[in-house]
Amino acid sequence: MLRIVSLIASATEIIHALDLGRWQVGRSHECDFPESVLGLPVCTRPAFRIDGDSAEIDRAVKAKLHSAASIYEVFGGVLGDLAPTHIITQTQCKVCAVSLEDVERELCQALPSRPRIVALEPNCLEDVWLDIGRVAGACGVPERAAALVASLRLEMEAISDRALGAARRPSVACIEWQEPIMAAGNWIPELVDMAGGINLFGRPGIHSPWLNWQELAAADPDVIVVSPCGFSLERTAREMHWLTGREGWSQLKAVKGGHVYLVDGNQYMTRPGPRVAQSLRILAEIFHPDRFEPSLQGTAWVCSVPR
Repeated sequence: MLRIVSLIASATEIIHALDLGRWQVGRSHECDFPESVLGLPVCTRPAFRIDGDSAEIDRAVKAKLHSAASIYEVFGGVLGDLAPTHIITQTQCKVCAVSLEDVERELCQALPSRPRIVALEPNCLEDVWLDIGRVAGACGVPERAAALVASLRLEMEAISDRALGAARRPSVACIEWQEPIMAAGNWIPELVDMAGGINLFGRPGIHSPWLNWQELAAADPDVIVVSPCGFSLERTAREMHWLTGREGWSQLKAVKGGHVYLVDGNQYMTRPGPRVAQSLRILAEIFHPDRFEPSLQGTAWVCSVPR
């Protein structure tokens, strides 16, 4: 019988999309969708305070990385009690989620259940599809991955075809962290392109790059999308002073035109799972309001400046 512990929020979503949710017995502190997982035992916690502002969190994370300390703590005792057959983690980013190294450090205590470690590595959109297949294959249901990926591809192709039919393609700056400024990389540039935008910063398949204010101001994008990794809409709004307080912010084309948008970076954009299709829909709604009903406005995204 399967006993799955997911240590990544996106992996938990993959598990449930593959109809494997009944076998999930544990989760990370970040796994919060679907809501049914909230009652599962938590197996991790951050090794730094997460209630600080953007700059404080950045300093704390960099200090941990500089000292070679783990950013997350894995509860080996909880894992032992859960006796998992599978533990799903990731190798893509030590900052975004519990890493393979974190898990292996705890497994040095030799869990009696001898779980299979499934390490995901979603650097680009194609990797998301491969990771879905990796989870399904490890759990013995490879055919479910094929069906799920085919369905998501069709949904996203339909959105993209409609978006690319627009006469205008706005230039877009996607911001993944507010202080210091980080642009969005990995699969986000692909989503911007599919949604009919011209991505200015970040490259497909490459980790999100740091961005200085002068570069952003010089590019003067038509649209600015702010979706900090792990932040809700409310928290993102509280942190906007890092951008709005910059000299020249009010003169940017996106600001003057009312095209600065906040996106829930906790639930969307930075979660490389089945809801990448909704992330694409969010961008399409933002870029082309004449072609897409704002079905996710107010819950997944909001306009930050009045038009």
